[in-house]
Amino acid sequence: MRVLGIDPGTAITGYGVIEGEGDSLVVTTYGVITTPANQPLAQRLQHIYRELRALITEWHPDSAAVEELFFSKNARTALSVGHARGVALLALTEAGLPIQEYKPAEVKQAVAGYGNAPKQQVQGMVQLLLNLDELPRPDDAADALAVAICHFHSARWQSLVG
Repeated sequence: MRVLGIDPGTAITGYGVIEGEGDSLVVTTYGVITTPANQPLAQRLQHIYRELRALITEWHPDSAAVEELFFSKNARTALSVGHARGVALLALTEAGLPIQEYKPAEVKQAVAGYGNAPKQQVQGMVQLLLNLDELPRPDDAADALAVAICHFHSARWQSLVG
């Protein structure tokens, strides 16, 4: 199964594509989509949309997972992330991909075994689980890989229990 994980953001959207069979996981690609801060919001969202569509076309994932919005004290940040999430969901839906959404604590629990694990611990576990030579960077890409790993294990579990 090939999974595309997305950590949405207007300035930086992380992505990661992993493949797995049984217990074995390998990374196919990962990185970030960045947008200039001085660009109008509509153009930034269009850029994220186009880049995600290009990733889907290039890597042909079987399914996708997106991190759910984490409500912080900063409403402006939450709104900005919400815009990017909407664009990501649109790109995935238009591509016909099954989509699953996960809360940050669910992702941390699945990857690090603890729902309040710090970012460094999650990055270390992503590195270990995907047998990477170094920590995946930047953080947004590591988070996207963690979302993909979470979904892979969740989908695998669902297929085993019926």
